Amino acid sequence: MPELPMISGDEAIKAFKRLGFHEARQKGSHVVMRRQDKGCVIPRHKELAQGTLRSAIKQAGITIEQFVDAYNQR
Repeated sequence: MPELPMISGDEAIKAFKRLGFHEARQKGSHVVMRRQDKGCVIPRHKELAQGTLRSAIKQAGITIEQFVDAYNQR
C-alpha cells in the first residue's frame, strides 16, 4: 500500500476532481465532493492530517492507490 503524501486541502480537491468528483457545496472551509452516490468532505487547510485524508478516501469509496495515482498525475 503506498504511503499517503502530506498535501493541502486544495491539492486533495484537485486529485478528487481527476477521479471524476465535483464540488457539490462548501460551508466555511469544508468542501463536499460528490460523484454519483458517493461523496466525501475535504477541509481546505494548508496541510491535511493523514487520518483526515484517509477518512475522506474511505468515504469516497476509492482506494489509496487510486488517490495517489490521481495525485501524481499533476
